[in-house]
Amino acid sequence: MSIHPDPNINRLNVLGEPLSSCCFDPITGYFRNGFCHTATTDLGQHTVCAQMTSEFLNYSQKVGNDLITPFPEAGFPGLKPGDFWCICVTRWVDAYQDGYAPPIKIQACHQAALSYVPLDVLMDYAV
Repeated sequence: MSIHPDPNINRLNVLGEPLSSCCFDPITGYFRNGFCHTATTDLGQHTVCAQMTSEFLNYSQKVGNDLITPFPEAGFPGLKPGDFWCICVTRWVDAYQDGYAPPIKIQACHQAALSYVPLDVLMDYAV
């Protein structure tokens, strides 16, 4: 049985437009569909489409979320600088506060991220 985005959850981006894809190689998203869709089951709120940097990857690993090491059993390829990935909005906010926030693909960031971070802050990191 596959999991699909909750049809009751808004599918707009932070700009109020239809959500764009984040990345298909590697395939990202809570639902592994290339989009930063979310649902009530997405406790991490994987709503920010971030472009990985060495600084962010090392920071994330240091604070307990290793995005570098492949975990094939879970279908996770491991990430490298330049990859786009739907990350938890709270991890992005932590990285922002600590000076390691990665750039983001603004059109692919789910509107739910605005509950955690203002649009003007996100716009400062848009690529």
